[in-house]
Amino acid sequence: MRRYGKNPDEDDIRVRPNRKGNRPRTNIRPKHEDAADGMVLTVDRGRLTCLVEDRVVMAMKARELGRKAAVVGDIVALVGDLSGKKDTLARIVRIAERTSVLRRTADDDDPYERVVVANADQLAIVTALADPEPRPRMIDRCLVAAYDAGLEPLLVLTKSDLAPPDKLLEAYGDLDFPYVVTSRDELENGDAAERVRELLDGHVTAFVGHSGVGKTTLVNALVPDDRRRTTGHVNAVTGRGRHTTTSALALPLTDAEGWVIDTPGVRSFGLHHVDPARVIHAFPDLEPGTVNCPRACSHDEKDCALDAWVAEGHADPARLYSLRRLLATQERREGD
Repeated sequence: MRRYGKNPDEDDIRVRPNRKGNRPRTNIRPKHEDAADGMVLTVDRGRLTCLVEDRVVMAMKARELGRKAAVVGDIVALVGDLSGKKDTLARIVRIAERTSVLRRTADDDDPYERVVVANADQLAIVTALADPEPRPRMIDRCLVAAYDAGLEPLLVLTKSDLAPPDKLLEAYGDLDFPYVVTSRDELENGDAAERVRELLDGHVTAFVGHSGVGKTTLVNALVPDDRRRTTGHVNAVTGRGRHTTTSALALPLTDAEGWVIDTPGVRSFGLHHVDPARVIHAFPDLEPGTVNCPRACSHDEKDCALDAWVAEGHADPARLYSLRRLLATQERREGD
């Protein structure tokens, strides 16, 4: 049975009203050519704090961005009220292409990727020498994530007044990346902060580490004019720290060019998102030796061509050991 007449173009065709009273959807997106550029400083429950020129502006993501989310470090385009006054809200209408993305998963079996920060070029891996005890496998996981994201690693060892750094430094000396050792006294008198600041100058550096390692204390020393929430303690029974930082925050370095991004303390650093085949790219002295490897070689098996490559003197044996140690961190359900 026809609901309408034979001519479907008649003027008396019933049109269903739009009950919501909003505009019909369209694939045409506004250009917002007058949008201003800004940097995302922190994200909290759908509200994004951005720096636009010298003003701190609160913003929300525009509907036209769909599921695309902005994270700390993103360069974004904003429209609306950009005055930064109280109770004003701007809209983020574009997210610029990222130069780097640091990701992690909850564990090696979790397929859900979490973007830690965007557009960083250096990863500071903060580890306490005691209270809590250092966990080398966590350092290895962070190194894999840094290499995969194209970030330069920096090892920051804290609490050297409680334990010497020699053993840990010996284990990582062959990886050939910068490190700095700090103590509580040096943080209080400013010496440690100055040494760390020299390594951060000119970089956008993300800080990662377990809870209780002194990460936020170090950030407070680097940016004394904009101190984060109070630091926490380490549980005497579990040896684990208490989370004191609940969201990532980007802060401009004091007396230097660059940014530090303090991130919440993590219990683990899953690498489900990292293809093991990409880890070799962080070892340019070993990569040519993989040409003769068998198909799908794990680089840690009997027929791996890297053993012959190193034996012929093309690379230091310690470098091959370091590569295989990093690859080993991707074994499923490996305990930290």
